[in-house]
Amino acid sequence: MDPISLSAALASFAERWSPRIVTAVNDYDVRVAKVEGEHVWHVHDHTDEFFLVLAGELHISLRETAGERTVVLPKGSVFTVPRGTEHKPYAPRATEILVFEPTGTFSVGDRHDEVPDHVDATVGHALA
Repeated sequence: MDPISLSAALASFAERWSPRIVTAVNDYDVRVAKVEGEHVWHVHDHTDEFFLVLAGELHISLRETAGERTVVLPKGSVFTVPRGTEHKPYAPRATEILVFEPTGTFSVGDRHDEVPDHVDATVGHALA
């Protein structure tokens, strides 16, 4: 195994909302993605979802027991969406993120709204 450059991994594709698997840790995938605009409301019933913003800014709307709120993650910020929490990521401009979740987890969760054409419903793609 050789070191993986995240900048090189991100430079290897152009698609938005289409994560690439850069490595695995035990039974978890480490994925990078380029994002811009809205994702889709979705829920991961059995796993938390970890986000790290590498560049840009990510907003994550959450529907919680106390109501709806949005967290804003500038570059260098991390946030974990707890399992079972309905959420919708949004990037107001081109943003690069790293996501950490169990291998085989769909990018649109276990339950979701209709998936728009610009969102790739995937368990992650291998790097080219």
